[in-house]
Amino acid sequence: MNALRKVGIFSKLVLGLLSGVLLSVQNLQAQDDDFVFYSELAENWYRGGSYFEWTSTTADNNGASVSVFYRTFGDADKPKLLLIHGFPNSSFDFYKLVPLLEADYYIAVLDFPGSGFSDKPADGFSYMLAENAEIADYFVREVVHFDDFALYTHDRGVSIGLAFLGNYLDNYLDSPAPAYTINYHFLSNSGMFLPLATLSPFQLALLDAERGPQLINQRSALPRLTSGDPEAVAYSDITAFNNGTAALLHVGRYLLERAANEVRWLENLPRSPIPVAYLWGLADGVNPVRIATHVWSTYLDERDAPGSFWLLPLAAHYPQRESPEAVAKVVRLALSGQLPDREDEADFMREYGNRRAPDEAVYVGHSRIEPLAFPSSIEYTPSGYRIIP
Repeated sequence: MNALRKVGIFSKLVLGLLSGVLLSVQNLQAQDDDFVFYSELAENWYRGGSYFEWTSTTADNNGASVSVFYRTFGDADKPKLLLIHGFPNSSFDFYKLVPLLEADYYIAVLDFPGSGFSDKPADGFSYMLAENAEIADYFVREVVHFDDFALYTHDRGVSIGLAFLGNYLDNYLDSPAPAYTINYHFLSNSGMFLPLATLSPFQLALLDAERGPQLINQRSALPRLTSGDPEAVAYSDITAFNNGTAALLHVGRYLLERAANEVRWLENLPRSPIPVAYLWGLADGVNPVRIATHVWSTYLDERDAPGSFWLLPLAAHYPQRESPEAVAKVVRLALSGQLPDREDEADFMREYGNRRAPDEAVYVGHSRIEPLAFPSSIEYTPSGYRIIP
């Protein structure tokens, strides 16, 4: 058993003794102790992590236990930041963003079951978004012990975050002794309103009982990348770990759960008092910017809590990988209290726009429709412009 697994087991036993909860270690998959990495990037991400155990709360999973991979970065005394990944990837999606923030923030990431270096049962296991929200709650309370933190979500993780937010608002917000405080909420590219998405044939095929398995079998037969682009080789390794290609068939069904709950989850945003920064890669072809404009105008623009809307002109679906410096700048501006309130937005937009680099995020701002009052001694008439006497 390699050193990472030994550390993971010891950590789980210590946490169990401290919290009174005995964390099972029987579900660790020994076959991946000998996993061959072709990517130094992927291997380093794996070697820096640990595991905790989760017992599924989804009825059809019959109490199955899964090992969940996680990592932390930075100084535990710094402001805390939880990063939630999307589909079909993992916490590794933040590998370019973390180094830009870890000097000033204590960052935690995890791979939800079916993703990354976590367990990926492929025998009909149901990978539910609502349960992932419960895992996130357990993770911050019992594993990393976050008491006050910002939440950053992307893609599938946005739905997890919205369900997580609903649980937080219902169970903790007005509690005399809340388990923790969410101090900021970041949302990035996601099919969070599916009627405006342009789902790919691959995503749709996963929802077909016949075509889905055929597609997964075809993908499973393809050889792993062993050389070439370092990022592509890293993702190939991570997908291969615990047979992630087979798990895609089951994790991809989350679209059905999102479709059934997306409006209810989105409605958590206007009732939330937590400041929001909404970021969107402008070139996203599957989740086009019309999703962002609809969600902003319907759920965020008019709420009382602070909010900001950003477009990233050089990013597509993965701003944290395609424009990580721009994303990091927005995070810093938000968490350091440098974003304007509504009354000061116009001044901020002018000043920020004048110094914005071409690859940085564009600040959109709220829609404040008010009668214009020109400070002018000139008036318009159909006959011409005249000086007001």
